[in-house]
Amino acid sequence: MTRSLQAVAYTRPSALESAPDGPRLGLETSRGATPTGIEDHPRFFAGFLTSPQVAAAGLLAVADVAAARYYQPQLRASLDPVVTGNGDRLRFESFSGCGGVYARLDVLTAGLDGDEIGHGTTNVDVNNPLREALSRLGTDDPLHLRVGPDEMAVTTLDGPVVEKKVPLPDRWLRGFAEAQVIAAGFDLRAELPAAEAVRFLRSLPRGTARGTSGAASRWVVPAGRGLRPTTRPVPGAVCLPGPERLIALQRVLRHATSLRVYGPPVGGEAVAAAWEAVLPGMRLTLTLSPDASRGFSGEGGVLEALATDEAAEDAELIAVLLAWEPRVDVGDLAAASGLPAERVRAALVRLGTSGRVGYDTAEAAYFHRELPYDAGRVERHNPRLRSARALVSAGAVSLDGAIGTVTADDGHVHRVRDDAGTLSCSCLWWAKYRGGRGPCKHALAVRMVRRGARAEHGDSPAPAGGRRGEFLEVPVDGGDVR
Repeated sequence: MTRSLQAVAYTRPSALESAPDGPRLGLETSRGATPTGIEDHPRFFAGFLTSPQVAAAGLLAVADVAAARYYQPQLRASLDPVVTGNGDRLRFESFSGCGGVYARLDVLTAGLDGDEIGHGTTNVDVNNPLREALSRLGTDDPLHLRVGPDEMAVTTLDGPVVEKKVPLPDRWLRGFAEAQVIAAGFDLRAELPAAEAVRFLRSLPRGTARGTSGAASRWVVPAGRGLRPTTRPVPGAVCLPGPERLIALQRVLRHATSLRVYGPPVGGEAVAAAWEAVLPGMRLTLTLSPDASRGFSGEGGVLEALATDEAAEDAELIAVLLAWEPRVDVGDLAAASGLPAERVRAALVRLGTSGRVGYDTAEAAYFHRELPYDAGRVERHNPRLRSARALVSAGAVSLDGAIGTVTADDGHVHRVRDDAGTLSCSCLWWAKYRGGRGPCKHALAVRMVRRGARAEHGDSPAPAGGRRGEFLEVPVDGGDVR
């Protein structure tokens, strides 16, 4: 697994300090993107939190996820949470070390009282002394919040005094992107009032997921005002894989006014789901991968968008039009760019792979942010995408009308068939996952060659997957099928 060291630097540690007019929470920022370009230590907000205890609990929950490995725990190594200013709210995001849990705290306008909220994204320092101080916050007395350097320090900074270097695996980056893409397919499945939410969450196991794939998966179905367990994915059910991974919600449980559950239409297999605690002036959302032993990085939701040159060009155009909006409107982007809505959505998926947009299930909309990581690494280090491009470069795929046949050196071939827009394949990947974790490298290669052929002949793009009943064949190459 490829990894590098991610360095983040702060002018000083974040701290909760006493002051004559009440406690002050200073969250220090690292290098990040803003509307005016890259800044070393951007400043996003200075004012008061309207619900200090709730905000403290929410921040601790996000920090819990950043520091956690829910499957096969090892030595803890985490990146500091990411903070985004969207003009009307602050978003704090993190991703678990095992790559299977995504957390986000949205502090909305009603949760903030102060100066204008800035625009941009960066890491924010959440250190152990700060965590201990936040956990001891016992009153809802006014709490002043500062995100970024204070006004006196803005003009006197002479370099970072706190620096952290942590491992940043490529699989972790891919998972961060996949979580956003998968969440875009969720709908609201259930909403529990506060009392039922408390009862349900307190009934869940608190252990750490250590078992094999699928061992900890379960389903729940709405029943009256609550949820009841079920042994199979019946209509209306929501998957709850590795329920112990919701433990971070315990931080905010006594403050929650309701619990919302989001997920895709159920099928026969475990799927991802999002669990949102509705809080006074804010929301805390945990998105769980389909299995406690399986992170988001292998789900394949971004591969179709990454494989097209058209989406790459569209993404460059759409990126220029983004303006740190808290809610990205596809219709507005389509009108401004002149692109059809479907191409705008594909461009947003591609932008998600580089961390330039996230997805808010509560508002069913993307939001603009710029993760402080190398934007190209997800694509460069995606094994299936690399393998598909290698097949195309080697001339392993040929199209001859409705059928293409290519024989590998050992004489084996794979047959790729289109069925109502979905490409199936005779390879082991397809046999194992049946498309549940995105296309295999052979199907990706077929799509690339097909689109290249259409572009060469000046044809207008056909629906994804081409003509119903079309067969194509790609050789076995023995490469990485992750």
